Amino acid sequence: QVRLVESGGGSVQAGGSLRLSCAAFGFTYQPYCMGWFRQAPGKEREGVAGINAGGGNIYYAESVKGRFTISLDNLKNILYLQMNSLKTEDSAMYYCAARAGVFCDPPREYSYWGQGVQVTVSS
Repeated sequence: QVRLVESGGGSVQAGGSLRLSCAAFGFTYQPYCMGWFRQAPGKEREGVAGINAGGGNIYYAESVKGRFTISLDNLKNILYLQMNSLKTEDSAMYYCAARAGVFCDPPREYSYWGQGVQVTVSS
């Protein structure tokens, strides 16, 4: 059974940083992609960043380019999202997701999802 468990969310002031982690259990597909998505109240879910198992096909949403960095520790099966220079508009529930395949960028469908962690950025 595949399980994705996020951690690292919280509250921070604008300009601050947070690092999200996502531990993957039972995910044995090769090749595979993992990604971060977010959804703010009243808004559609947005693909934030993605990366494949080989460390390639990295994508970022335009709104986070230059501020967020996605990385994947293949040995530990942990996905990270380093978020710097946070803005109030980054406030959302952040979800980790995984899919089989090489290509990670939206609108490709992700099959497995975590429960999400809240990120709140205050001014």
